[in-house]
Amino acid sequence: MSPFDGDGIWLRCALHAHTTNSDGELAPDLLARHYEWAGYDVLAITDHWVRTVERSTRKLLVIPSVELNATCGGPEEDSHVLALGVEADPEIPDDGFAPIQDVVSWIVANGGVPYIAHTYWSGLRTEQWEATEGLVGIEVWNAGCELEIGRGDSSVHWDEALERGRLLYGIAADDSHHPGFDSGFAWTMVRAAEKSREAVLDALRSGSFYGSTGPEIHAVTVDDDTVMVRCSPAASVRLVSSRTRGAGANAGRLGYSVGSEVLERDSAGLITSVRLERPWGTPYGRVEVRDPAGGRAWTNPLWHPAS
Repeated sequence: MSPFDGDGIWLRCALHAHTTNSDGELAPDLLARHYEWAGYDVLAITDHWVRTVERSTRKLLVIPSVELNATCGGPEEDSHVLALGVEADPEIPDDGFAPIQDVVSWIVANGGVPYIAHTYWSGLRTEQWEATEGLVGIEVWNAGCELEIGRGDSSVHWDEALERGRLLYGIAADDSHHPGFDSGFAWTMVRAAEKSREAVLDALRSGSFYGSTGPEIHAVTVDDDTVMVRCSPAASVRLVSSRTRGAGANAGRLGYSVGSEVLERDSAGLITSVRLERPWGTPYGRVEVRDPAGGRAWTNPLWHPAS
């Protein structure tokens, strides 16, 4: 489901943040006010092993969620899974964490939407978790992990899974523990039918969103031969589509172009509209936009055999 087609409203969502109920610095009500003041529309509070229930504010929809641990092999191979919108309270196991398949199945059975978090930071390999049934997506960008140790970008794991035939969606999130220092760096722009818990979760299940750390993606259209993109002023717009194939347009001194045509630029020469050639026979394709400050935005797969 493309967020750029059809009706709906755009909602700026923070989908990974912690309070004093686990290891965050702000109480739940203060975290909600913080994200409301920062201009967000939706906040999923994802405390570790605690389903924090906090009232929504006049402007901010708060969705109780939780972050759970799971094993991806041996007990030392720990993964974290976001249970977005889950309706039950988890119980910390006494004898070690459960395998990721069991954790994801529990999330789905209790009305939640499971996304695996910060796989690069966790040191995971794609084959350890990609076959998990019911897993909806991956946290492609974790701002906190990037700020701390430079391991916030999990796009290589996302691409490996997509190329091997596993359809997954990609969210971007803060993973905030210290609001003001590690908040407001990443968000997921959800296209939902309305501003409600059910509509947001439906959009997250169906891939009706894009992730961003700055750029805005205004429109994406796809046909058999081309991908057309309109966006906020960009230094580059790329079609990522398997290992050595894709297309890209770059602004700047040389404006290096591969399989692309820039259709519109702003007064500074930055790209605002571009045509990208769609390579034949590729298993998937997604668009990635980068702004002059290094901010990035990621669409979900525009085509995929499993979609």
